[in-house]
Amino acid sequence: MDERDDQWFWCLRHGVVEPFHGCKGADRLGPYPTRAEAERALDRVAERNEAWENDPDWNDDLPTGETDD
Repeated sequence: MDERDDQWFWCLRHGVVEPFHGCKGADRLGPYPTRAEAERALDRVAERNEAWENDPDWNDDLPTGETDD
């Protein structure tokens, strides 16, 4: 048994959970330690994006009237 057999990925191309031996890495999210966690991959992406969008440290919007010169 290969240690990578315990890794699971969400395939963006096919929209399914795959084991290590699946599509190429550029088409996948992961690795996740369990199949259940890989199934939640897109939920985690949405949660992280929402947190990032609401994080003032990552908000590049300038106050009204200011320029970035």
